Amino acid sequence: MKKTALNKMHHEMGAKMVEFVGFDMPVQFEGINAEHETVRTKLGVFDVSHMGEFWVEGPKAFDQVQKVTSNDISALTDGKVQYSCFPNGDGGIVDDLLVYRFGEEKYLLVVNASNIEKDWAHVNSHNEIGAKLTNASDDISQLAVQGPLALNAVQ
Repeated sequence: MKKTALNKMHHEMGAKMVEFVGFDMPVQFEGINAEHETVRTKLGVFDVSHMGEFWVEGPKAFDQVQKVTSNDISALTDGKVQYSCFPNGDGGIVDDLLVYRFGEEKYLLVVNASNIEKDWAHVNSHNEIGAKLTNASDDISQLAVQGPLALNAVQ
């Protein structure tokens, strides 16, 4: 079973751990009700390192991301994120994702953990223009910081 970089800490903090898409992940620490209330009224931090991350880089990066996702990424500026999806060409969706813009020629696609391989194959199969693609899913750790105090916590 895969482990995130925070796995040891999760165990030390007494997390209830479960298998999720091949990862040993925490499902709760103090109890679902207390944690729900804390996130709704204050702040919660979630280990989402099991998510998939694909870099799209180079002079063709914009065109590649624009081609494989449904939203217009020209609205993105550096450091911003956009919720989107991979359309399948038949009126359906391959998966939803987040598109982060790091620069004019550098984007990060964050996909669902259960669909990493499927999404990676989809992005690659639609890369006729030759953008540089890198699957960094095993190299990146992520934390989701949520709740009304989240903005102050990360500033």
